[in-house]
Amino acid sequence: MDDSSSLLVVVDAANVVGSVPDGWWRDRLGAARRLRDRLASDGLPGHTGPVEIVLVVEGAARGVEPVPGVRVEEAPGSGDDHVVALVAGAAGRPALVVTADRELRRRVTELGARVAGPRAVRPSE
Repeated sequence: MDDSSSLLVVVDAANVVGSVPDGWWRDRLGAARRLRDRLASDGLPGHTGPVEIVLVVEGAARGVEPVPGVRVEEAPGSGDDHVVALVAGAAGRPALVVTADRELRRRVTELGARVAGPRAVRPSE
């Protein structure tokens, strides 16, 4: 989906996965896959309307495959820089970035994106 009327939701996988001390560091790829699957099944809890969810992975989490409902983008370098590039390329489309990273939040809000913390996509944890 690349519809200019849908909300672009960019999820900083490393930051969201790292927000819950559940042993993710032992299997970063598996943790990113579990997050992807949760996003595919739950979408953006509390949001009605069309969304395009993009999960940005980096480092040891590279290799996560996309699934229906979740596009996966492997950051070629910094995950934060890739998130910023996605928001910058949204061309006026509404965007929401899910991260707790303060510097990333600052960078994307300067581009007009809204931000939400990890609980926006992991409300039960």
